[in-house]
Amino acid sequence: MANLFRRSPWQVVGLVVGLLYGLGVALAIVGVLVTLRFSDDVASIRSGMVVAGSIVVLGFLLVPLSLGVDDSMDPRRFSLFAIPNDRLSLGLAVSSLAGVPAIVLTLVLLGTIVTWSRGVGETLLAIVAAALLLATCMLCSRVSTAVAAFLLATRRAREFSGIIGILLVVMISPVVVLLLNVDWSRYGLDLLSALAGILGWTPLGAAWSVPADAAVGSWGTAVLKLLIAAATVYLLWLAWCRLVAQMLVTPGREANVKQYGVGLGWFDRMPRTPLGAIAARSITYWGRDSRYWVSLVMIPVVPVLVSVPLAVAGVPGSVIALLPVPIMCLFLGWTLHNDVAFDNTAIWLHIVSGASGWADRIGRLVPALVCGIVLIGLGSAISVSFYGDWSALPSMLGVSTCLLLAGLGFSSYTSARFPYPATKPGDSPFAQPQASDTASALIQSCSFAGSFVLSVPAIGCALMGLLVDPHWHLLALVTGVGVGVLSVVGGVWLGARTFEKRGPEMLASAVRA
Repeated sequence: MANLFRRSPWQVVGLVVGLLYGLGVALAIVGVLVTLRFSDDVASIRSGMVVAGSIVVLGFLLVPLSLGVDDSMDPRRFSLFAIPNDRLSLGLAVSSLAGVPAIVLTLVLLGTIVTWSRGVGETLLAIVAAALLLATCMLCSRVSTAVAAFLLATRRAREFSGIIGILLVVMISPVVVLLLNVDWSRYGLDLLSALAGILGWTPLGAAWSVPADAAVGSWGTAVLKLLIAAATVYLLWLAWCRLVAQMLVTPGREANVKQYGVGLGWFDRMPRTPLGAIAARSITYWGRDSRYWVSLVMIPVVPVLVSVPLAVAGVPGSVIALLPVPIMCLFLGWTLHNDVAFDNTAIWLHIVSGASGWADRIGRLVPALVCGIVLIGLGSAISVSFYGDWSALPSMLGVSTCLLLAGLGFSSYTSARFPYPATKPGDSPFAQPQASDTASALIQSCSFAGSFVLSVPAIGCALMGLLVDPHWHLLALVTGVGVGVLSVVGGVWLGARTFEKRGPEMLASAVRA
């Protein structure tokens, strides 16, 4: 942990800010817990603390497994030191206390002792329960990290786990909507109490429930749950010792080299022209390069994040059904705004081979156009069927087409004129290099906003069709397709000229990045 403060000054500043933020949150929670000591509503405090505490324990178990965090205290690093397994397991478990999460958790657990210090017996049980909780969370973290070292040893496995974690977060959005729509003044306490009653008998919430049950006079129940908490720690300790012993004699996994079939893949299927070769390369990248397919996976997530607040606000579901396809088209077109930077130094091949700007610009758009056509065709039909009025189909097609083509037009120009540092080939798609100035944020904002602004006429006609007269839907289709085609043609023309003029500058930018 001390070595973390020997990095560059800005990294140290970031570490200190994170540490202060964690300590600030911990002290705020401790203040709330101390205040609860003087409240007589023990049942409500018990329910809230058991549910919140169970989420904390679950977080210590799942976060390392889903993110594949690099472990600086990996047991395999000590395989040549001939340390007995029990001693090494204990030392590594204790070393996990030297970290920001452990410090924050310790402060919070001290606050829970104050909350339940309502008698000698309750205080003693609170101290024992706090110690068991600290051990449970630390062992959960160690076991989860060790399992991740086996399952997520390769970069591709970590990328998949990160995506799955994001998708799981999105999948619980309906649960969030349900909880936000609950009349908490009427049913909230009953729901919380029922959930706490279930979690209190599980390894997640047993230790949190021990001093609370003692405070309400259920001493027998408190003792039983204390036994469950102690058994949980013991089983986690056995699992940790077994994992340490296994890791000491098991080398790290290596990624298997994938063997592709004979042939050139998409290069065999596309025309043997510069445009066809660039299109084949782009399609291949979209299928194999994690930086591209991570972006593609995130595109369907955005409409969900937008729809949840609207649903909570009471917007009808039929209206929300019209939003996902245009939103996905907007982000699909915007995804390519920095496409040249993804090539890194490989852009030299386009420059020295004399490939025309038209071939480069159009070839890069092929996979996005293919995906966009399928998305607009199928997605618009599904959205309108949920909306319930097929007269809105022309507006859906027009707006979606305009958003996609306008985004591709802007991307064709900005990716050649304003490339900024991007994730290098082979790096994790979740890593983002630091830009030297605010240009990257400005480019992203302008290309995104420009796509939307060009689509305002089509969107206006679509709204008129929905609210005033259905005859506006046809005008929305004509306007959307017309503006979209003009945008993409103009963007490709400007981008092609820029590519041919700024080839050396783009190569120099790629080398610096």
